[in-house]
Amino acid sequence: MKRSLTLEIALTHLLTKRKQTIVAMLGVTFGISMFLVMISFMTGVNDFTKRLAMDEAPDIRIYNPLEIEKNTIIAKAAEDTSGNLYLVHHQRPKNVLPKLPNSLMLAKVLESMPEIKGVAPQVATQVFFNNGPIRISGSLLGIDVKRQGELFTLGQKMDAGQLIDLLGINDGVLLGYGLAKTMNVGVGDRVSITTSEGNILMLRVVGIFSYGMADFDNARAYATLATVQKVMQRDPSFITDLHLKMYDNARAKAMAEQISKQFGVHAEDWTTANASLLAGESIRFVMTGVISFTLLLVAGFGIYNIMNMNIINKLKDIAILKATGFESRQIVGIFLWQSAIIGVMGGTIGLLLGYGFCVALSHTPFPNGDIIRIETMPVNFFPQHYIMGFCFGVITTILAGFFPSLKAAKVDPVQIIRG
Repeated sequence: MKRSLTLEIALTHLLTKRKQTIVAMLGVTFGISMFLVMISFMTGVNDFTKRLAMDEAPDIRIYNPLEIEKNTIIAKAAEDTSGNLYLVHHQRPKNVLPKLPNSLMLAKVLESMPEIKGVAPQVATQVFFNNGPIRISGSLLGIDVKRQGELFTLGQKMDAGQLIDLLGINDGVLLGYGLAKTMNVGVGDRVSITTSEGNILMLRVVGIFSYGMADFDNARAYATLATVQKVMQRDPSFITDLHLKMYDNARAKAMAEQISKQFGVHAEDWTTANASLLAGESIRFVMTGVISFTLLLVAGFGIYNIMNMNIINKLKDIAILKATGFESRQIVGIFLWQSAIIGVMGGTIGLLLGYGFCVALSHTPFPNGDIIRIETMPVNFFPQHYIMGFCFGVITTILAGFFPSLKAAKVDPVQIIRG
């Protein structure tokens, strides 16, 4: 009975001060809606950038890092105590090939491990793409077409042609969208490839791919392993990289360390290779959390001020209630009911408004440029964001009403009535 009476009194107070009630609800509404827009958009951006970077990135990359020997011939000669005189002109680094030793045998051993989904061998080299007077530097990657299609998403990124078309023609090549556009070529055209050693090979364009990132689309091309080995004038055992995909990429770092120790090769996991990307993602997540928390906190302070003013205006009513037998905890309950109602109503409207903003944003065209290709703004619709925003908004409003309610509970009815 008393509990329903406190709720009835709380509703009466809210309805008699409708402007204050609406202002308080709007504070919660816009706080929660902006929280949803920010966290949905920022997580969407994070997922989009990670997906772009990780679509064709291996969980573990095994390669032979080229390290220039810093010890000079003169330094070594200084250790000679025979008294000989050495004269050295223009010392050059050794011509070390980036070949991965025993790569094919290593790939078979790695594929037998239960944690590893598959291994894709690759040959990478820097080349010049030539089409008449146009000369563009970039990278040519030789791939095992079947393994690449099974483990990575290149086949899904084709704008023209298909990945499997590389197997249907000798000396075929897949060009990035930006690279093909710059060279003004399409499927069926021919381009000339020149390596840093001066080797030249004429290739036919069989497809055009697009990852949506300029780093990939403007300076990358794919061909078969045999084609790239041919242009580099290397034997079929020449492999520069092994790209590994795991069933659980969260274990990539530990697996990379295990492979390095067990086989004596250089293995780099995806977290190490994309350290700057992950750092940027963490920074954006922290910024989103701080700004969102500030928005809801500002709304909470607004409710706190409104509740304080409400208590000052209702001092005589509070005194009469206490004089008629209401206990302090019931007075607290009245104002907690008010703040809870404001929080729930404002939070519900905020959820609907935030969802509407997110839907509108997800249909907003993205201004495509030369850096990223995407049709609309990346926005996530995760239920946990809406639950978190609603709960945090309601808790904030209840706390904002709790402290003024303690002040109301301490009102001395005798002093108020006499005053």
